[in-house]
Amino acid sequence: MDPTQLPLRDLHLPDPVGWWPLAPGWWILIALTLLGIGWMLLRAYRRWQFNAPRRYAIRTLAAVEAEYLSHRDIVRLGQQVSELLRRGMLAYAPRDEVAGLTGENWLMWLDCGLPVPYFHTDGGKSLLELPYRNPEGDCSDVDVNALLAAVKMRLSIPLGGAR
Repeated sequence: MDPTQLPLRDLHLPDPVGWWPLAPGWWILIALTLLGIGWMLLRAYRRWQFNAPRRYAIRTLAAVEAEYLSHRDIVRLGQQVSELLRRGMLAYAPRDEVAGLTGENWLMWLDCGLPVPYFHTDGGKSLLELPYRNPEGDCSDVDVNALLAAVKMRLSIPLGGAR
């Protein structure tokens, strides 16, 4: 027989290995990735929920500030800011710790965790007497900008760190 005439066929290579079905290691990796993403989303959602009262208080403070610019009643501003601060802090701190604080103790508590004691400056100290002043009286000694800056700072920095 002639070797060029032999009935031989070409070599057949096996089909390339497909990517499906996945190996068990890939399934484990996909499951761990999905669990990690789910855990991060849950933490972000909880942090968003935890900060909801603070976001509301900051929006309310902006509305109070805009209202003050229209009526220029500093006593009413003091009342609104004082109530907003109290309600905002009650959203994060235990009621028995915050609700009964008055005077210097309230200001010291508000300064806890702030980089600078904003409420022991002239603007912050006016928070104690401003809501109780006579609206027709002289209120030129009150630094409104310092008071609003102190309140903004207290509302923007979380108590004891964010969750």
